Amino acid sequence: MAPSPASRAEGSGRGTVHGPVPRATATLPPRPLGFTGRSAELDRLLPRLSPDEDDTAALPLLIFAVTGMGGVGKTALAVETAHRARGKGWFPGGTLFVDLRGYDDDPVTADQAVLSLLDALGVRDGDLPPTADRQYDTYRALLAERRDRMLLILDNASDPAQYLPLLPGTDHHRVLITTRDRPDALPARLIDLETLAPNDSVALVTRALHDTDERDDRPAREPGALRELADLCGHLPLALQIAAGMLRRRRHRDIASLVAEIREAGDATTVLDHGSPGTDLYGRSLVLRPVLEASYRRLPPEQARLLRLLCLAPGAETSTEAIAALAGLDTESVLSLLEDLAARHFVTPVEGGNGTASAMRWQLHDLVRAFGAGVVAGDAKLREEGDAARGRVLKFYLRWTDAADDRLRWLPGMEEPERFGDRGQALAWLDAERAGLVAAVGWGWEERFAGAAVRLALCLGEYLDWRRYFDDWIAVAEAARESAQLAGNQPGEAIAWDHLGLALGEAGRAEEAIDAHTRARDLYQAVGDCHGEASAWSNLGVAQQEAGRAKEAIDTHTRARNLCQATGDDVGEAIAWDNLGVALGAVGRAREAIDAHSRARDLYQAAGDRHGEGRAWHNLGSALYETGQMEEAIKAYGKDLKICREFEDWYGEGRTLANLALVHEAAPHPAEARAAYLQAADAYTRANALTEAAQARAYAAGQTE
Repeated sequence: MAPSPASRAEGSGRGTVHGPVPRATATLPPRPLGFTGRSAELDRLLPRLSPDEDDTAALPLLIFAVTGMGGVGKTALAVETAHRARGKGWFPGGTLFVDLRGYDDDPVTADQAVLSLLDALGVRDGDLPPTADRQYDTYRALLAERRDRMLLILDNASDPAQYLPLLPGTDHHRVLITTRDRPDALPARLIDLETLAPNDSVALVTRALHDTDERDDRPAREPGALRELADLCGHLPLALQIAAGMLRRRRHRDIASLVAEIREAGDATTVLDHGSPGTDLYGRSLVLRPVLEASYRRLPPEQARLLRLLCLAPGAETSTEAIAALAGLDTESVLSLLEDLAARHFVTPVEGGNGTASAMRWQLHDLVRAFGAGVVAGDAKLREEGDAARGRVLKFYLRWTDAADDRLRWLPGMEEPERFGDRGQALAWLDAERAGLVAAVGWGWEERFAGAAVRLALCLGEYLDWRRYFDDWIAVAEAARESAQLAGNQPGEAIAWDHLGLALGEAGRAEEAIDAHTRARDLYQAVGDCHGEASAWSNLGVAQQEAGRAKEAIDTHTRARNLCQATGDDVGEAIAWDNLGVALGAVGRAREAIDAHSRARDLYQAAGDRHGEGRAWHNLGSALYETGQMEEAIKAYGKDLKICREFEDWYGEGRTLANLALVHEAAPHPAEARAAYLQAADAYTRANALTEAAQARAYAAGQTE
């Protein structure tokens, strides 16, 4: 190793070199074992290193940078690429490799690195220039004099100051830098590494086990557990290597046992670091948390704060405007910070949105999220900061979900909701934010958030029903019910039970729906809410009918109708009449059903409720069909079809077209029936009702001339 130089001359801008000098080597590190899943990146990077690649017009120096989060495999890709390039004879002058240890407690400086590089080039002892400036001059002169092309790999850099002084003064050689921070100010070709694809993650672990013992059949015996393990590792190569090492050590235990440990701990970094097998081929510790900590410690305070708060955000990805609410900052400020975090590979922008800054979405790697949440959990002041942030984003979500819900329920004469000018805008916003909204409702188990979480859940009901996200609706309603109970909020609990019953009914769980609506009715009665009670009676009747108890449903709907008439609730009365008509039809009282649906239609029209009017037309068409009035039924279905398309109610359109097909079948008009079934299948497909779509296509295929 070359000795440290003497003190610099005054005015040079550099001080004495302190600490150990790194070892640059003219020999490449060994090829990474089990290298897999990077064929696309290799295909991009390797040809660029070719001596036939003439990029001098575009780049004054032929520099390449492999960037990505810690543990994503940057060094492995660089070394593998270098080995392949050497095998092709592209660098007859050799390869220089230096680990800059940029994220260690004592990173290598450029002044230290140049000493090591000179040593590798044969300049040492008495030949070593005494000052840093002359050392750099000698280094660049040696590279400029070399006619045989060389490859310089500057690995694990954290700051441009580590590598900028080391760049050759010629475009004859190639430079390959690996770093967690995108060098956007440098004219370099960038290769951004993402985590591995799921199949490549599985292949990495499988190969690692088979390299040790080809008889290890656990991957073949436990494909499901192996995929789950890869998911828990976030498909991060470092985490997967650690997991593979642990599995080799515990070779008599199955993969599922490691999966269970991680699940129980709730944090993969805790389990994997505790069982880490040591170091990798390059002498680096196989640990996760120190890698994340080193990157986190280098963040400026504002970026570190935003990262911590973002780790608390609900959902896998979050919009810029929601993050702004979380952080208590304006959109432009938070966008700038997010872009800085993205350059450091802490967050990733998600493609999509409408191109505006507020609609941009961002996601965190699962291991980064767990790390950041752990940092917050371990500090009382940070927990307080995090709770305030969650309160802000919950308030943000509630405000705009309430406005979107108002738009979905809007009728002529009502006050115009803020922000959303039409149903399409409201649905688009709800679609984009759905995962975060559903997750935020789960915060209601904490008393401080219970009230807001209940209100948020209830605002989501109409949307989740419209989009037919019944599993989400059930989860949201159950969470709201528990939160309302926690807060002693009986009115909220009643609404939550009613929503839960509706969601259970749509999911085909009619008996559970009956119980939920009964509980809702009793709570409404206890708090004296007549409007709510009428709604619960109406919903209870629907559940009873779905359970095959149509006679009970008739009495239940009659109660609902009478309550709505007593309170002057015209829309509620329309719903009750419509539901009563369906129950009457189910017991063969078709004439009475026609009258009930006609009354419902008229009430909906008077209230300006177009979507409700469409449902009444649909049900009227079914009643007319039962009495043999085919032409009238076709007209009624046609009225509903027009309204469904007006509202982009694809499921309603599919159901109406399927019923029209039944009418044509009875006529019989097989060609018209087939066309209607095929149109129904298309509408059901747009509504993501794939089972109904398949049935409609099967019925279409059964039509014969």
